Amino acid sequence: MTSSPKIRTWHGAEVDVTYDARLCLHVGECGRADNALFVGGRQAWCDPDAVSVDEVMETIARCPTGALTAQRHDGGPDEAPAESNTVQIANNGPLYLRGDLRLGDDPAPRHRLALCRCGASENKPYCDNSHEREGFVDRGAIGALGEPATTEGPLTVTPAPDGPLLLRGPVTLVAGSGRCAWRGDKTALCRCGASKNKPFCDGSHRAIGFRSTDE
Repeated sequence: MTSSPKIRTWHGAEVDVTYDARLCLHVGECGRADNALFVGGRQAWCDPDAVSVDEVMETIARCPTGALTAQRHDGGPDEAPAESNTVQIANNGPLYLRGDLRLGDDPAPRHRLALCRCGASENKPYCDNSHEREGFVDRGAIGALGEPATTEGPLTVTPAPDGPLLLRGPVTLVAGSGRCAWRGDKTALCRCGASKNKPFCDGSHRAIGFRSTDE
C-alpha cells in the first residue's frame, strides 16, 4: 500500500485501488458490497487480490462520489462511463453525477461526482456532507421537463465564480424520487442553497452574497 495524508493506494497483482478521502461521503456502497474487497477492521481495509478483477471494477463503480478508482494492469478494460450523463438531485443532499464528465478546467474525464448544492461545503465544488450540519432541506423535486438534447458527448460542469454550476452537454436530471425529469444540453444548477426554483439557479447567489473563494 502507498499513501499520503488524504490519498491511499492498495496494489494488487492485477489491479490497484485508490481512495481519495477528500471526496468520500461515507455512503457505504463499498463496505456493504457482498464481497471481501473492503472489510472493516481488517489490517488492510482494501485487498484487491481478495476478489476477481471484474468484482473490483464493479464494486468501485458503485462509489457515487469518485473517491474510489481502480487502475487495471491485466490488460482488461478500464471503467467506462455510464451510457448517458445524469445528475440526480439527492433528497436533502448533493448532486450525484454519472457519465462522461469534465469538471471545470480539468480535461481529465470523470465518471462519478458528488457536488455541493447547499452552499456550505468547505471543499467546494465537492460535497462534504455539510448539508447535514446545516439542516439543508430540499426533496429534489423537478417541475420542468426541458427539451431533448441536441448534442452528443461529454457533460462539462463549470463552477461559475460565486455562482451556479453551468452544465453544457447532453444530460438528464433525475428527481429525488428517482424520476427522470428534465432533459437538455444546457442549464445552470443552484449551488448556493438559496434558489426558490431548485435545482435550477434563479440568481439568489447574488442576493445572499454567496462566495466560492475556497475553490
